[in-house]
Amino acid sequence: MAETPYRTALIVGAGSGISASLARALAAAGLKVGLVARDVGKLAALANETGAMTFAADASDPVAVATLFEQVDASLGEPDLVIYNASARVRGPLAEIDPEAVRQAVAVTAFGGFLVAQQAARRMVPHGRGAILFTGATAGIKGFPASAAFAMGKFALRGLAQSAARELGPQGIHVVHFVIDGAVRSGTRPDPEDRPDSTLSPDGIAQAYLAALQQPRNAWSSEIELRPWLETF
Repeated sequence: MAETPYRTALIVGAGSGISASLARALAAAGLKVGLVARDVGKLAALANETGAMTFAADASDPVAVATLFEQVDASLGEPDLVIYNASARVRGPLAEIDPEAVRQAVAVTAFGGFLVAQQAARRMVPHGRGAILFTGATAGIKGFPASAAFAMGKFALRGLAQSAARELGPQGIHVVHFVIDGAVRSGTRPDPEDRPDSTLSPDGIAQAYLAALQQPRNAWSSEIELRPWLETF
């Protein structure tokens, strides 16, 4: 397998699941890793396991994101790989859902992605290289009932990724949007005994991310859909 051509990774919206598997895979590939969350206390075990540094930030706050990248530059080095994995859900009937809760959810899921991508691009463009990855969802392809806020955020994130890929790709920056099209396996959501591998493995997702990072620039993907073999679409 080709070597991952990056040295310093920043995962924004880190926690258990996909981002934890990514942290382990990237660290195993020899990258320095930074983990970002509002509550860094929950990252202690993962940071200890992977040797990652942790940073506290609200991804939806422009000042906080700018400060975050300054801290990362100083303590970890400028990241040449940035992964946006933060999102927020608000469930409820359209006629009843709290507008302010929707505003906050979209701010985390989409506006935060813009803020992080902007800071990443400012660092990558002068070097003519780098990668920005966005973690999307089925909701970025089709909106479901009682899930307007999540659909709004993920549709916007997908649009951001498409625009960024077309703008930054010719400048040497690989932008990829991943559609996580299915339930992600976890300790509280295991596969049913009668349907093995019917959910997405976080480790399998991480493998797909790393494979995308190893693509030659004459054959870059800009969007990749991941689903278990039994998932309908």
